[in-house]
Amino acid sequence: MDAVFKALADPTRRALLDELFREDGQSLRTLERRLPMTRFGVMKHLRVLEEAGLVSARKRGREKLHFLNPVPIRLVHDRWVSKYAEPWAAGLSGLKTRLEATMEKVFEIYIKTTPERLWEAITDSELRSRYTFGVGYESDWAAGSPYKAAAGSFPIAEGENLEVDPPRRLVQSFNALWGEDVKREGTSRVTFDIEQIEDSCRLTVTHDQLREGANDELFGGWPMVLSGLKTLLETGETLTTPGSLRYAGAPQPAT
Repeated sequence: MDAVFKALADPTRRALLDELFREDGQSLRTLERRLPMTRFGVMKHLRVLEEAGLVSARKRGREKLHFLNPVPIRLVHDRWVSKYAEPWAAGLSGLKTRLEATMEKVFEIYIKTTPERLWEAITDSELRSRYTFGVGYESDWAAGSPYKAAAGSFPIAEGENLEVDPPRRLVQSFNALWGEDVKREGTSRVTFDIEQIEDSCRLTVTHDQLREGANDELFGGWPMVLSGLKTLLETGETLTTPGSLRYAGAPQPAT
């Protein structure tokens, strides 16, 4: 958390985050043209942002693209803001998210756990419902098999497990079902990459194959979901920030 506050304290680094908020997935060359500093200066500030987890870098061909990672900012919100703020604070945060729409979103978080435990939290319906707004996921988790996500009897999403490599990688197609607006967006893709880093895991969630200008409800909830996942695995507790248990009281299917 200290690294995040240190990174955000510098106005140049905040300007870089603003640039990535305006257009995600920019190269060093592009960012250099937009800021009044040398290439070395931009690289130095990007390194600080990457070390704080606020920026994720991904190779695309011969270039290295930089993506805004809002998860650490969400963690700051959950730790320092939400317990003092009224529910409308989350609404303002949601407004910021709704102004952003790109073809690819990358989210990264470090969790003190094992790859096996993290994989279980992603694929076990009861565990997952504790940090996905009360939504459970049902599947046999085999490559090529379908999955369904629901809050009780209310359908949330469905798709296919495209790649299953426990406990390292899960790739799924994603079709949102919770409203007519998101249904019209069609199929996108979600990838979970798990990498062990000493006594912790780095989880990278990439939500891509989104159309330009896609409804941001498709990806706007990831920061809160990942914050809830980290909290659950590290403390055993469930987040109660606004929206974190949105579907917890949904009607259950008849038995």
